[in-house]
Amino acid sequence: MFAVIVSPSMATLVRRLGLMSSIGLVIGITIGGGIFRTPAGIATRVPDPVLMMGVWVLGGIIVLCGALAFAELSAAMPETGGMYVYLREGWGRPYAFLYGWAQLVLIRAAALGGISSVFGEYFMRVFGLDPIAHPAWADYLAAAAIIFAGVTNIVGVQLGALFAGISTVTKFGALALLVGAAFLLGGNAGASISHLASNGAPVDAGVFGLALISVMWAYDGFADLTFASGEVKDPQRNLPRAIIIGTVMIIAIYVLANAAYLYVSPIETMASSRLIAADTMGALFGQAGVSFIAVVVMISTFGSLMGSMLASPRIFFAMADDKMLFAPIAKVHPTWQTPHVAIGLATVLGVAMVMTQTFEQLTDTFVLAMWPFYALSVAAIYTLRKSQPNLHRPYKVVGYPFVPAVFIAAAVYLVVNALISDPVWTSITFGVVLLGLPVYYVWFRTSATDSRPQPR
Repeated sequence: MFAVIVSPSMATLVRRLGLMSSIGLVIGITIGGGIFRTPAGIATRVPDPVLMMGVWVLGGIIVLCGALAFAELSAAMPETGGMYVYLREGWGRPYAFLYGWAQLVLIRAAALGGISSVFGEYFMRVFGLDPIAHPAWADYLAAAAIIFAGVTNIVGVQLGALFAGISTVTKFGALALLVGAAFLLGGNAGASISHLASNGAPVDAGVFGLALISVMWAYDGFADLTFASGEVKDPQRNLPRAIIIGTVMIIAIYVLANAAYLYVSPIETMASSRLIAADTMGALFGQAGVSFIAVVVMISTFGSLMGSMLASPRIFFAMADDKMLFAPIAKVHPTWQTPHVAIGLATVLGVAMVMTQTFEQLTDTFVLAMWPFYALSVAAIYTLRKSQPNLHRPYKVVGYPFVPAVFIAAAVYLVVNALISDPVWTSITFGVVLLGLPVYYVWFRTSATDSRPQPR
């Protein structure tokens, strides 16, 4: 039977996030700059409209399979730390530590850096400045956004959730407006249903896989709510509901948004547009539409940054509380009742990453480092059902064992395809992750007693 480890520091995290706030966090973290920036690159790699839409649908199916699996895990183990807890209980402490190490040195800093980079670029565009001509300005704005998000979330989880919630309503509403306007008014702007038909353009299987990686970056965020499981009210009920409802809403709006883009612009135009949402709104409403969507993208990325900063530092907090990182990281602020040291650490690392890496390097690093742990976390469902059959599971994944297997197979495909397509960068990324093993065995192996046998 799974035993929740409640220490004094862990117990001081208050459950203040309800169902609506939790759904808002799932949507707010996920809808960042991806849906506004990646469609052009995906259309370039997959120049057939039907197949291009197929990439987004396939990505949605994969993510939904993952969300259903995480719903079971989160309801059964509603602890702060999310995936760290699932890996610890399903596979043992070395795997959990390796995940936390990867989050610390690569994953979370790359995510915060990638999100804030898009914010910095669009902030400049809102005010008529060119981020390409002044890249350092965009970096400074991105760093400032990370610092602001960190300070805000230290002051209070509810304040951070409020910012993310306002952004969620704004960005989801703006995408819904774009979709509705495109299909209702697009006829006056040259829109045609023929743009959605197949043109027979050839698509290489490897390039299709690279396009799928870009889609998964846009969809990523469905599991981030689990990092803050210890602060969700009635978690065994609200966590699975929030993850599933939020994911379904994201899939729907993403597929509809891409259909709207294609309806207004042929795929050749879409492939050449880095800001297809702005071009679509510009075709419908002129410069006012361009300005509107630029502001929305800025708000969208900032809200995603706020939500990510709220959830992700809880990984480091949970690890330190579990004696798998240095003890001060588990401290909770006496006034604001937030893991202020963990948030501060994430802030510093995010700023360092955004000041030294390009957007493309940040996103590639994130996907390559993160998805093997997604696969291991979902695979923990199989090991836990055997090792802990009496574990209380308020929700069980539908379609077991096939639904989790679909997600795992997709994750393996993404990693293998990346190894083939870019072996140097992929090997460097995995090498940095695996450096966590000697760190674990030298400093943390004997710091706490495992709740299950060590893997051979």
